[in-house]
Amino acid sequence: MSNVAEAPTLSLAGPISQLARRASAVVENLRDSARAARSGERREPIFSISEAAELVGRTPAAIRDAEKDGRLPEPPRTETNRRVGYTLAQVNDMRGVFGTRPWRKPEDPCAVIAVQNFKGGVGKSTLSVHLAQYLAIRGYRVALIDCDSQASSTTLFGYVPDLDLTEDQTLYPYLREDDMRSLDYALLDTHFDGLKLIPANLRLFQSEYELAARMARGGGRLLDRLAQGIASIADQFDMIILDPPPALGAISLSVLRAANALVIPVPPTVMDFSSTAAFLAMLDETLTQLASRDLAPDLNFVRIVASKVDENKSMQKELLALMRQVFGLAMIRTPMKDSAEIDNVTARLMTVYEVNGPMTSKAVRDRCLTYLNGVNEEILLDVRQTWPSHVERLRKEGHA
Repeated sequence: MSNVAEAPTLSLAGPISQLARRASAVVENLRDSARAARSGERREPIFSISEAAELVGRTPAAIRDAEKDGRLPEPPRTETNRRVGYTLAQVNDMRGVFGTRPWRKPEDPCAVIAVQNFKGGVGKSTLSVHLAQYLAIRGYRVALIDCDSQASSTTLFGYVPDLDLTEDQTLYPYLREDDMRSLDYALLDTHFDGLKLIPANLRLFQSEYELAARMARGGGRLLDRLAQGIASIADQFDMIILDPPPALGAISLSVLRAANALVIPVPPTVMDFSSTAAFLAMLDETLTQLASRDLAPDLNFVRIVASKVDENKSMQKELLALMRQVFGLAMIRTPMKDSAEIDNVTARLMTVYEVNGPMTSKAVRDRCLTYLNGVNEEILLDVRQTWPSHVERLRKEGHA
């Protein structure tokens, strides 16, 4: 008989549970601190009269005249009689008065844009949320569907997913219940007028297993389930942004099947470029297999975005040049720079577009906005080029 005492069996459930509780408490404190910090201010963006005029496509004088003759309400003023500014909802009201809403016509397809890469940490959710908010600011009707159980996009809208949301507010019930007919139940208003969110939380991960199991039993058409849900709400929107998980699973395949456009963020590092090369090869194989089953998506455009770019690093500059050579016209011309402004606002569960002043310095913020707007404007142009009703307008703008 051995004299050596057996080592006690170590149960990880207790320590992991404790770590999870501690981490959740910290996130909840961050959320509460962020709410307290902005409790006295609007989370929606505020625009000066010159900014509003540019967005609406009219002059400041035209806005003042419309306010004087009662077509538009007077904006609130400070004690010194200065205009406080206009909310996005007020800007959209102006668009209605002046007839400058940019909405798609019935003959134009709703753009369903998947922001996808099978590698995590590439800036997928950051791009998804800023793209959705940019489009809302430009006056479009937008939905962002968070398909990732990590729920980064949902968090950027100020939610702590597993504390603030139940699984019934996510995609999960629709993917699970075949008799549900619409995704309307999950659409949440956001602090951006014209932008709705279908959030995610950790329970959405369960649907990966359930969908995969049902597909293995012969339910290949389950890949159409998300597409059917999007079709049920598409008439309410001009564009729908999909933020899928960074993996090739059942939900990611469903996103691919539902999308009619694909945007792939790629940081210019050796690991990310190599991973994206593998992703593209895997994607090509996947699309071939889907096509063999009559399930291939019909993509209007595929675009590569250089994300998290730091051109102060010589290797990144070299890789960025290589990416432009390899991807050619599929590459978005404007890089999405790695910015301290983005880091600082996301730490507060916010975005660059909803903060009215710099979190760093005016120069850093202005530079960040220039690159963000450049990326988003190119994607918007790609969408508009798929809309028959915009052909003549694009020609006049010099884009056709």
